Amino acid sequence: MDYSDRHVVVTGGTGALGTAVVSALLAAGAVCHVPYTDEQSAQRFPHRGNERVKLIAGCDLTDEAGVARTFDGIDDLWAAVHIAGGFAMGPLSETDKRGLMAMLDTNLVSCYLCCGAAVRAMLRHGNGGRIVNVAARQAVEPRTGAGMTAYTASKAGVAALTEALAQEVVDQGILVNAVVPSIMDTRANRRAMPKANYDAWPKVEEVAATILYLASSENRVTRGALVSVYGRS
Repeated sequence: MDYSDRHVVVTGGTGALGTAVVSALLAAGAVCHVPYTDEQSAQRFPHRGNERVKLIAGCDLTDEAGVARTFDGIDDLWAAVHIAGGFAMGPLSETDKRGLMAMLDTNLVSCYLCCGAAVRAMLRHGNGGRIVNVAARQAVEPRTGAGMTAYTASKAGVAALTEALAQEVVDQGILVNAVVPSIMDTRANRRAMPKANYDAWPKVEEVAATILYLASSENRVTRGALVSVYGRS
């Protein structure tokens, strides 16, 4: 896949999956725009000094004006990959409105605002584009979300947003899809589940490869898909 000189926004780009996606995009020739709020993760980001990486500091993805400024600064946006999000355990009986709203803001609202800004940017240049969101297994298999109901509801919203938006913008040449990971093999997840079978978990590089295809010009027909990337888990 050739991304030469194509501009791609990657939210959550300094995290584990985000770093793998940015690495793959850079290898394919892309210019990556990476908004972030956590300065420590940005300092550790291995591509920090790359001339084809544009780090955007202090971008709150739940702030509509801030998101608009980030995307408005990219005149020839080809793709937007929305990885940024959060996770929280907790049964509904112990999760108040504040906890629910935190999950909705972190996962659904941020994705919604970024999708809107990406679509507007793509419509400005009129050459189409690609959007890839990140849902979760619990979004399409809600019974597996017991004990994390607020998280499950927020990711189900991302899945529904993806399917609806895909139909809305297909006539403008914009293809919208989402990957649906199970537990990915990251350092943080290994720490949280030290007795798990890590070999069964999908690797972030494998998930990144799926994202790269969906966001590429080689993808000409896939839209509105919730693509499972479960590995053997």
